[in-house]
Amino acid sequence: MNVEWSESVVARAQRHAALGEPARLAIIDRLLLGDASPGELGQELGLPSNLLAHHLKLLEQVGLIERSRSEGDRRRTYLRLRVETLADTMPAPLRTAPRVVFVCTHNSARSHLAAALWKRHSTVPAASAGTEPAQRVHPRAVATARRHGLSLAHARTSHIDETLRPDDLVVAVCDNAHEQLGPRVPDRLHWSVPDPTRTGTDDAFADALSDLADRIDRLAPAVRPPGGSDD
Repeated sequence: MNVEWSESVVARAQRHAALGEPARLAIIDRLLLGDASPGELGQELGLPSNLLAHHLKLLEQVGLIERSRSEGDRRRTYLRLRVETLADTMPAPLRTAPRVVFVCTHNSARSHLAAALWKRHSTVPAASAGTEPAQRVHPRAVATARRHGLSLAHARTSHIDETLRPDDLVVAVCDNAHEQLGPRVPDRLHWSVPDPTRTGTDDAFADALSDLADRIDRLAPAVRPPGGSDD
């Protein structure tokens, strides 16, 4: 009996096959909550570069991950999970933190938008900061937030040194901040969200907000306060 499978079924089977190898599944687990460069992945997972390259190639071929060029160090690339290709549910809570701090370079747009979105999804407190904070929050960030029912009316910029507390979960929402933090904040997440201020258009800010919202949808259920529940 000859059966012709639909393209979608074939594609799903290929993704399931790709995930049937422990190292590749570990890569997907790592990228579920944050982006990473190939070098960072190899170091965290203990995979030699040639073997890691092989696994990444297969995951890219089946559409589970994609690459983007760093906006900071242009020699770097970051890997991100294509969530729309996954049908699996969020795993059990992965993080315990008293507070989440979103960090970008100037603390003028992405980090404030992320903190505002976070407060809609979790009772775990949130803050934002910058590695090189600007004088004010970008007016288009304020306007974008307002159009989506968020308020940045009282938001102010601050330096990470003035904001960070012990045990905070740090989420770098831009490449520059991630690269500047380096080993100073070793246990952090990284989201490679393009800088909307580079073009300064309403669409760029809306795209950044949408990207952040998708990521927060995944992260918020995985973070719990110490010794308690956020329900």
